[in-house]
Amino acid sequence: MDKKQDQLNELREIRNLMERSSRFLSLSGIAGIIVGVVAIMGVAAAYLFLGLDFSEPGYYQFAVGQTLAQESAAYAFLFADFMVVLAVSLFTAVFFAVRNAKKRGLPVWDATASRLLINMMIPLAAGGIFCLILWYHGYVALMAPATLIFYGLAMINASKYTIIDIRYLGILEVVVGLVASIFIEYGLLFWAFGFGVLHLVYGIKIYFKHER
Repeated sequence: MDKKQDQLNELREIRNLMERSSRFLSLSGIAGIIVGVVAIMGVAAAYLFLGLDFSEPGYYQFAVGQTLAQESAAYAFLFADFMVVLAVSLFTAVFFAVRNAKKRGLPVWDATASRLLINMMIPLAAGGIFCLILWYHGYVALMAPATLIFYGLAMINASKYTIIDIRYLGILEVVVGLVASIFIEYGLLFWAFGFGVLHLVYGIKIYFKHER
């Protein structure tokens, strides 16, 4: 009986070693929670700056009736708002991933992390370029849904190199993005739900499942 148990333990150890070598396991639930909160705060700041009520549709029409200077200031604020959310999110994800890797004795950067980043960046880069094209042609209302869809595709594409929960998050992001592309008047609220609420739920789940 002891010999059989030893063999099972050896098999589990081999499986763990194979998983550690083929998957990036340092993603942080705490980072997901912080990213979710920051995204919600970013959307709230945008609504406050534009002077819109959260139930008021057509946020992308804020420039109607505005002077050129007011329109430029609004676009500058929205761009800065987005960049702050992005920068804080990236810093948080990297910081906690590095901390988790050191805590678990895993490499901070290896071939698996490189493959994860490459597979994630291809859809993200394509999505960023596509959003710029939408902006160029004046389809501002479709930018929020597009970011959700391409972000979800990035998560799905990268999920084979990390925990499976990322795939589920990606699928939900794509679904939310598709729904948001129908109800474009509430695109920012869908953006807050996709990048905010879903990240909060994902982060809490990951924390209790892998980190607690």
